[in-house]
Amino acid sequence: MDQSCFSTEQRRSCQTMNPDLFKSCPENSPLAPTQKPNRSKCEQTKVELAQVVIDPKTGRSYSKGKLLGKGGFARCYEMTDLSSNKMYAVKVIPQSRVSKPHQRDKITNEIELHKTLQHKHVVKFSHHFEDQDNIYIFLELCSRKSLAHIWKARHTLTDPEVRYYLRQIISGLKYLHNKGILHRDLKLGNFFVNENMDLRLGDFGLAAKLETVEQRKKTICGTPNYLAPEVLNRQGHGTESDVWSLGCVMYTLLCGNPPFETLDLKETYKCIKEVKYTLPPSLSAAAQKLISAILQKNPSDRLTLDQILAHEYFSKGFTPDKLPPTACVMVPELNPPSPAKKFFTKMAKSLFRKKKSKEKNPSEDKEDISKLVSGIVKHSISRQISYKTVGVNEVASPAGQLAVSGPLDTPAEDVSRKSTSRSFKGTVASSTDGCEDLLTPASVAEATMKVLINCLSSMPAASRNTPCVTKPKPFVWVTKWVDYSNKYGFGYQLSNQNVGVLFNEGTHLSLCDQRRVVRYCLTNNKHFTFQADTLPEQLQSQKHIVELMANYMEQNLMEGGDLGCDEQPSPTDCPLLLQWMKTDHALVMLFNNGSLQVNFYTDHTKVIMSKLADTYLLTYVSRERISSSYSLNTLCEHGCSSDLRHRLHYVVQLLQHYNKT
Repeated sequence: MDQSCFSTEQRRSCQTMNPDLFKSCPENSPLAPTQKPNRSKCEQTKVELAQVVIDPKTGRSYSKGKLLGKGGFARCYEMTDLSSNKMYAVKVIPQSRVSKPHQRDKITNEIELHKTLQHKHVVKFSHHFEDQDNIYIFLELCSRKSLAHIWKARHTLTDPEVRYYLRQIISGLKYLHNKGILHRDLKLGNFFVNENMDLRLGDFGLAAKLETVEQRKKTICGTPNYLAPEVLNRQGHGTESDVWSLGCVMYTLLCGNPPFETLDLKETYKCIKEVKYTLPPSLSAAAQKLISAILQKNPSDRLTLDQILAHEYFSKGFTPDKLPPTACVMVPELNPPSPAKKFFTKMAKSLFRKKKSKEKNPSEDKEDISKLVSGIVKHSISRQISYKTVGVNEVASPAGQLAVSGPLDTPAEDVSRKSTSRSFKGTVASSTDGCEDLLTPASVAEATMKVLINCLSSMPAASRNTPCVTKPKPFVWVTKWVDYSNKYGFGYQLSNQNVGVLFNEGTHLSLCDQRRVVRYCLTNNKHFTFQADTLPEQLQSQKHIVELMANYMEQNLMEGGDLGCDEQPSPTDCPLLLQWMKTDHALVMLFNNGSLQVNFYTDHTKVIMSKLADTYLLTYVSRERISSSYSLNTLCEHGCSSDLRHRLHYVVQLLQHYNKT
């Protein structure tokens, strides 16, 4: 179904290469050949549609809305179900256009085929009915029209946008081909875009079941500029013909015009048969290679859909997760992933390939390193994990997501942790089982929540913050961080330059004292300390990952602020991250020394609750990156600004929600 640009009946049933047939009623598309046709026959089919259409079988009434698209064969209107207010795109076909048996058979086949399709990148079929005047096919409404409209407004698209659309087209096309269906009319006007900028493949008027080579249809159908050589040469239709059209679509979106378009239709056909086109130098090298690999004269030489997705144009290029609606009319502002992802992926692949070749007994090493999987529980309030790689002062709010990675103190897992044992082939400098090991994320969250609630309940109103502690005692806090949990874990740098990573499976490794000391924590909370040069072989891989993240943060991220302490924290002070969480507004980190830190995305302010002996020190880093530290007793007595109070209330609500879950 084309909600914008319909092929004509003459174009659909074309049985010859004579270009004059295309002139009788042309493609109503900006991509059609530039000859001016005679439209008199098309205009004779116009039928005035009533403002309210009634289904004669169910009695349901539908109010006609705006015209979405038209052609010589049918028109498409926006219609609203008056009983439910649901809106549809409705293809309206006059009965006069299906008076002959073969014409009605084509519509019946289109309906029966489309009814069987259910895929996120295929226009959804709802229902159909007919009255004495028309046939009505009710389909999913795609409010942002089609790629033809976007192309007309933009003329050319950027590589990330083209990758975004092509990935979705290929997804829908693979679904059709797997069901043995050829589309046979892939063009910009048949790719529809919904309210959320998701693409839908539509208009199955020319679609056909895939036949064997001997049975393939030899008819010529489709849009002239997108016809494959084997279609023009009557060699029959196969999936390769759809792939050819896909290559023409890619070329058109990147270059602004179809690859074989000329002023004369015969010349266009000649160019197609000879695969004669030019690749503008403005195209990236990867785009040129991919287009050339698709537009091959011999169908068997063309890339398959899977090979297209594996091509460097996709594998080495940025594809956005979503496009803004403004992309329909102007170049969008897209935020490619930071260099961290490419940096880590390249280095880690190299690292693990090297390690894998050295392993004598992979099963033993796996048992040794990942026995801890049984001890990890991942918890998410939104039931989603955010994999966005971001750093301090680079954070974009991740749309309502909250991610948690790390061990939780649940009864079942507690038993699992206590039963977990681990031995290393190396010298253990020390093994600690002190009181800090008794702290869990839940206990840190509960203790912090209680002191904040007590403070806020007794805090008087104030227009500004109370005078801060002139010389706060030194404490460590997170100055930089990077979320690479889609592969390995969450990395962070402390204010004393120590770095750590909480790995996805629940283990934790820190590099302390100028990276000369390594601290390692199992999921059963057992801690080990090693000199870096005596680190056991089975921990080397994790150490390398920590070093990669540390180097990235050092080279690419800004410090989160300056606390201005006269005395710096000890380089041996290295609290371990117990758990991190992402909400739609902030990042929360809980540490095994009882401290908590909350980084707010939008203005980069921070709230740090440092556990010092039997009291807490609250530090607030403002938008201007200026820090102020207060004892909670002082805040209880004098109050604080509305900005800080608002943030403290948010932290309390978050911790309350956390404890309930």
